[in-house]
Amino acid sequence: MTDTSQTADAADSPPGATAGAPREDGLAALRRRTAAVLVASQILGGLGVATGIALAAVLAEQVSGSEGLAGLAATSSVLGTAVLSLPFAALTAARGRRAGLALGYLVGAAGGGAVVLAAVLGSFPLLLLGMAAFGAGSSANLQARFAAADLVEPAHRGRAISTVVWATTVGAVLGPNIAAPAGRSVAGLGVPEAAGPFLWGAGVFLVAAALVFALLRPDPLLTARALAAADRDAPASAESRSLRAGLAAVAASPRARLALVAVAGSHTTMVSIMVMTPVDLDHHGAGIELIGLVISGHITGMYAFSPLMGWLCDRVGRVSVILAGTALLACAALTAGTADGHHVQSAVGLFLLGLGWSAGLVGGSTLLTDSVPQDARAAVQGLSDLSMNASAGAGGALAGLVVAQAGYGWLNAMGAALILPVAALALLVRLRRPAADGR
Repeated sequence: MTDTSQTADAADSPPGATAGAPREDGLAALRRRTAAVLVASQILGGLGVATGIALAAVLAEQVSGSEGLAGLAATSSVLGTAVLSLPFAALTAARGRRAGLALGYLVGAAGGGAVVLAAVLGSFPLLLLGMAAFGAGSSANLQARFAAADLVEPAHRGRAISTVVWATTVGAVLGPNIAAPAGRSVAGLGVPEAAGPFLWGAGVFLVAAALVFALLRPDPLLTARALAAADRDAPASAESRSLRAGLAAVAASPRARLALVAVAGSHTTMVSIMVMTPVDLDHHGAGIELIGLVISGHITGMYAFSPLMGWLCDRVGRVSVILAGTALLACAALTAGTADGHHVQSAVGLFLLGLGWSAGLVGGSTLLTDSVPQDARAAVQGLSDLSMNASAGAGGALAGLVVAQAGYGWLNAMGAALILPVAALALLVRLRRPAADGR
């Protein structure tokens, strides 16, 4: 029986390829083209997400009529990102990155349209459903970092992943700033102003989907598989790309388990502390402008320094960067948790929190790609995005309860405690395998 995915590999290969694998002289150009398309789509995807999310809580409060339900909008988006990660990963494993990323942006666009319709109809359940689908845009953005690593050599994977993560900075910074004009632009259409950003976000997602579908050719994942198959003179089976194979690959690799825990732990610690910091600042007399500056500094720490993290991954090793990330997150929790109204200290803590998250995400994502077989990577990467978003959603939901019952300082202490097992596991992996290359 013919392996249809191998047929797809061959059909999606560049000119001059043999049996689906590009010649070496065309591989460098293909890497550059793939990176450029992914960076452009990441900018658009980040812009779409940030534009919509900026007024999500405001819109939810208007539609539901309850301040207490306003936070469910962002929660629905995070849960949607988590739940949709696995089906998108399954599609990617079967049909390649182009199909998975394009569908992710299309579902995100449909979600944005549903949110606008919910605002017009005044339907809160439809709003939550639309927000969950809107989270597909975030899922596509997350998967793009792994697509960047498909064709690069192991020695450059950290930099490839971090470049795509860095590209999110542009959209994350621009998005909230265009939310207000986006709202005003729908004033004459009978659409509530707070829903305008979702209409714009849906449009941006459509452009991102079209860009990926049209230009991410040949598909980087299918091409990488063709190269691997050529090396071993045998095509991979469909079973080797399944979720079960991905779980087995993680179970067989301590480094893959460390990578999963590092990404999920870093993300959960960051989200749990970040979501309650504006509330703590407000309680200590900070105005909206100051809160905005603190959060902007946090976002800068998250994305702007990711190329440095990628460079360090490739120079000093993935595990070393993960350990540095845990140290940064612990310092961030200590700094922010003891600020007690000192706004500069809070700003420093949130910047360190973003920096630690960047180290954990880039280091963990690179280590995960290194640690599992090529055929199982798409499934394992989807599992990673599921775990990081599900755990962060739970952490963000519980953060408010912790602050209400024990205070912001205790929330930070719990965040630091959460990251300690990651550091312990990283040290254990390092002691078991002190790799000569530092990885």
